[in-house]
Amino acid sequence: MTTDTNSQITSLRTQVFTQLIALIIVSGTLTAYLYRQANTTRKDIEAMKPQAEQVIGAFNQNQKLMVDFINQLVAYSQTHPDFKPVLAKCGIVPNAASPAAAAPAAKK
Repeated sequence: MTTDTNSQITSLRTQVFTQLIALIIVSGTLTAYLYRQANTTRKDIEAMKPQAEQVIGAFNQNQKLMVDFINQLVAYSQTHPDFKPVLAKCGIVPNAASPAAAAPAAKK
């Protein structure tokens, strides 16, 4: 009985050791894959930064024009009540004095 138990223990040790080696290989492969993906993503982000800065700059330049346009839409909706549902659908509140004044209230 002791030889049978010893052989079972030896077999279990071999299985645990094999599984440990397999776990090390799998985790090493996963780590290498994730490291490579992180490097690729970092390079992609660096390549996109100039384009994103250009888009942000254009948005900042045109922001006053957009606010003026919204103010004109609100003024138009005050004289044409049929247009108010269109503004409501777009999330523009025509009762506010101006969208610029409504923006800080929305941030709170």
